[in-house]
Order: sequence, then C-alpha cells, then structure tokens
Amino acid sequence: MAKGNINVSVENIFPLIKKFLYSDHEIFLRELISNATDATLKLKHLCTIGEAKVEYGNPKIEVKIDKENKTLHIIDQGLGMTGEEVEKYINQVAFSGAEEFLEKYKDTAKDSGIIGHFGLGFYSAFMVAKEVEIITKSYKDAPAVKWTCDGSPEFSLEETNKTERGTEIILHIAEDSTEFLDEFRIKELLTKYNKFMPVPIKFGNKTEELPLPEGAAEDAKPETVEVDNIINNPNPAWTKSPSELSEEDYTKFYHELYPMQFEEPLFNIHLNVDYPFNLTGILYFPKLGNNLNIEKDKIQLYQNQVFVTDEVKGIVPDFLMLLRGVIDSPDIPLNVSRSYLQADGAVKKISSYITKKVADKMASLINQNREDYQQKWNDIKIVIEYGMISEEKFYEKSDKFVLYPTTDGQFYLWEELMEKIKSTQTNKDGNTVVLYTSNVEEQHTYIQTAKEKGYEVLLLDSPIVPHLIQKLESTKEKIQFARVDADHINNLIKKDEPIISKLNDTEKENLKTAIETAVNDKKFTVQLEDLDSSDIPFMITQPEFIRRMKDMQATGGGGMFGMGNFPEMYNLVVNANSNLAGEILKTENIEDKNTKIAYALDLAKLSQNLLKGKELTDFITNSFKNLK
Repeated sequence: MAKGNINVSVENIFPLIKKFLYSDHEIFLRELISNATDATLKLKHLCTIGEAKVEYGNPKIEVKIDKENKTLHIIDQGLGMTGEEVEKYINQVAFSGAEEFLEKYKDTAKDSGIIGHFGLGFYSAFMVAKEVEIITKSYKDAPAVKWTCDGSPEFSLEETNKTERGTEIILHIAEDSTEFLDEFRIKELLTKYNKFMPVPIKFGNKTEELPLPEGAAEDAKPETVEVDNIINNPNPAWTKSPSELSEEDYTKFYHELYPMQFEEPLFNIHLNVDYPFNLTGILYFPKLGNNLNIEKDKIQLYQNQVFVTDEVKGIVPDFLMLLRGVIDSPDIPLNVSRSYLQADGAVKKISSYITKKVADKMASLINQNREDYQQKWNDIKIVIEYGMISEEKFYEKSDKFVLYPTTDGQFYLWEELMEKIKSTQTNKDGNTVVLYTSNVEEQHTYIQTAKEKGYEVLLLDSPIVPHLIQKLESTKEKIQFARVDADHINNLIKKDEPIISKLNDTEKENLKTAIETAVNDKKFTVQLEDLDSSDIPFMITQPEFIRRMKDMQATGGGGMFGMGNFPEMYNLVVNANSNLAGEILKTENIEDKNTKIAYALDLAKLSQNLLKGKELTDFITNSFKNLK
C-alpha cells in the first residue's frame, strides 16, 4: 500500500476547487462522464491501430446511485489505469492525460473524438463529495488499484481485486450536496449535459416483455426481463453526413432537441467544415413571424458531443440567435469548466463561416423552390432583415434571397423590383421612390390611392423595417423609401397628362387661409394639391423624415441621433379639385364653413387613427345627430 501527498502547487487545492474553479457544482457529473468517455474512446482507437490487444466489445458507461451508503458511482469499460498512471494523472493535478494521448497519437487520433481535459476535470468531484475512490484496472497486464482521498492533499493507493477492465469512480456525497443522490436530479443532469455523448450511458433499469412462444395458452403472460436503460443518443444527426439523412430524420432530431416544441421547423442548415477549423452542427429556422421577443439561447453548443452551454453569443452571429439547433466544435476555446467562452480569432472565423453558410442556404432554397420559399417568407423575414442590418457580409449577399412582398401578394427580388418601378416611381430629384405600407388595415385608403395611380406598394411590416430602410437607402444608388401615407407620394413625377387646376391662385389662397383659420393647430401644415377630382378631399400625411425618426426611436434606434422626442407634425393635404374644396369656398357663413372643415379634418384624422378620446366621442355624437 502506498501513501503520499498529491502534487499540487498550493497547500490545499480542494477548497479552491469547491469555491472558485467551477461556477456551478452540477458540472462535476459532466466532467466525470467526459473522462469515462475519453477512456472508452482512447481504448477504441488503440484497438483500431492494433496497439491494444484486447476485445473492445460494446462498452458503456453506467451511473448508479446507492442511497443507503450515500454514494454515486460512475463506471466505464475503457482502458483503465495502472498504479503508475494513477500516480501520474490523478496525483499530478492539471496534467492532462487526454492532451498527452493526443500528442503521442496526433497522426492517427485526429478523428478519434477524444474529449479533453482529464486533470482538473476529475477534481470537480470534490465539489460534491467528502471522499472519492477510484477503483481501476488497466487494459494492460497490470494489477487493479484503488485510490482514496478524503479532500485533503493526502491519498492512499493500494492493489485491489477488480477483475474487469475499466474504472469506477465512487463519490461519497457530502451533506450539503445530497441532491445528487436523487434519481430525478441525476437523470436531469445526464439529459442536459450527456444526451449526445458518443458512448452509451446506462442509468437505472427498465423491463421489456419477451414475445410469447407459438402455441402459448390464451391466458399466458409474457415474461419480462431487465434491460439496460440507455438514456443518450451516441450518434446524433449532426455527426452524420447530410447524404445519410432525410428531411424526416432532420425533423425527428429537432423534436429530440426540443421535445416541448410542437411546431415543425421551416427548414434546416447542416454545417460541416474541417478547415481552417472543425465545426459541425444543424441549425433550424422556426416560425418567427414578426416576433423579435421570441426566446433566445436555443442553440446548444457542444464540444465533441459534450454539452457546454446554450449561451452562444459571440460564436453565433446576433441575428441567428433566434434560430435553434446544435453547433459542435473542438476548436472553440473554453475555460476549465467549459462554461464560458473566450472571444478570439477562431471564434470570429466560426461566426463568419456560419453567416456565409446561412446566406448560401437562403440563395439555394429560393433557387430550388421559389414558391415554397415565398410561402415561408413571413415566418423567416425577421431573421433575414436583422442579418441585413447587423452583418455586412450577409447584407452583401442578400439581393440573391431577400424578398420584397407587395400588398397584392407579389414577391420581388431587389433587381425585379427595380425593373418594375424605376420608370413609374421617380421623383423630381431623379430618385426611385419605393412606396411601402407598415399596416394594410390602417393605411388602406392611402394604399388604394397609390394603386389607382399605378404605383406598387410593398408590405414591410416587421418591427425593424425603419433600420432596414436606412441601410438600403445608404447603400443603394438613388433610392428613396416613403411610407404610403407620407408626403413624398405627391412628389412623384406623373407620366400621364397633367391635371388641370379648377381653382385660380386667388381662390387657392382664400381656401388655404380659411382651412388654416378653422384648423388652428400648429401640428398641421396645410398643403393644397391639384389632384384628380375623385381623390379624397382631405388627407393627412406625415413628413417622412419625422415619421421615420419616430419609428427608429420606437425600435431602439433613436438614442444614436442624440435627439429627444420628435414633435407631432402632419401635413393636411387638401385636394383643391375636389367638390368639397369648392363647397367650402362657396359657403359664406363662417360657422357653417368651419363646421365643414372640422368634419372633413376629423374624417382625415380617423383614417390615420389620430382621432381619439373626447375628439372621437364628439365626432361620433355629431355624426349621429347629422343622421337625424
């Protein structure tokens, strides 16, 4: 029997481990399962290259709870350790067995799936255990040994009678950590961290009924047998080639990742790259609509099939945080607990790759089946638009797959849209004006007016449209966006015969003065326009700049302009050729004239949802009186 002191550089590392090394004590189980997986995969590799002269078989990892003795057991059938190896890998803290193994076999072990750190990972056991035992037998011809430590730097190491290859870790759970003797709690952790580990994990037992033999009596009962309860999927979809998977396989895996998500994903993106870094994974587009508040942190990050975190900011571009799925990369730098990411060049490269891959997938989807892509557009546009304003590389590719829908249900790519409107929607400055609506119901009157003039009206109704428009105007040459109820619409050049004014200049001046006097509200700037006589007599528009700045403020962009709240400012556009304009001019009684103007103004306000409170109540009351 050997005794000695663990080789550490501080007098007692265990209190430091318990308090500071890991932010979350539950990590211990993930680390110990990772070590057991390493030991199993190492043995598989050595068997494959002929260095281990043993039968690999079908090894598994078993987790057992012994409530009576207050112990938790993690048992593997991997390569095990000799006494010398226990001295080296366990007693010399922070000496990583996996790192040494990879260095020794770097030419052949590249794809063996070795997870990583053995040194400090094992010592996480002392966060929850007052004493830890290791009972291990190497695949080599060496006696089994038992290592025991009670949380002090002292340990004991002696030979033992274990006959089967592998390692058993026994944790004597401390009084403040008895939650880890609860079956539900352990299963929860195994499901969270080890659901896709590459070695089968057994926890608990389940029974299966054997089929009845032929000719069995009708009342015969089938025999039940205990079988291993394997709780993980060692071969998840992202570890396979896309050619091996059907759409049904991808959907099935989505529900394996998110068992409480009942809606089907719209489509998936399979990531697979091995240069200049290693990364695999599958991203899914869920149905998003205009919802920017959808729950984020749904993408799970793995390192060689070991769950690390679902806080993937920095690895996944911000705009894709709304997606779901899995990313697995051994090249992502992690601290010893694998809980927090450290930003560096590799991470930036991974983020850029994912951005490019998503852009390429969008272009591929629209080319393969445009009709299907158009049907899904409303459910994915929020992600795409967010990407356009936040990722320059994504924006540069966006013309190939971003759709611009109209109120008539047509969908245009940018070049198609320009071809459609360039000759008919140009203003006096030579800019092509893209008309759009943010709400078909509220702006219906304006939409109809624009359509009657032969203009196309886009339906852009996501909450980040103001930012998207700013981006497009700053990068596209001679392009100007105007909401359909904005003042710009009246500046479009008419290609047909000009409309002849029914009023002379004096009559127009008198009409404008009368309306300004009756309205008497600084929020409204009265503008007389020679429109078609059938057009609406009074129409309220908002200066495009003011309206857009207010929209930017509402969606979080106002602060960057260094301005306070924008004032309420509107244009009251009066159709000088309308019958109502003529009636107002003819009415000599001031009170009657003001009543007509006020009523027309209320109707215009109503169409813009500006008539509220007492004004709305008075308008309804007066309208009923007029009916009588």
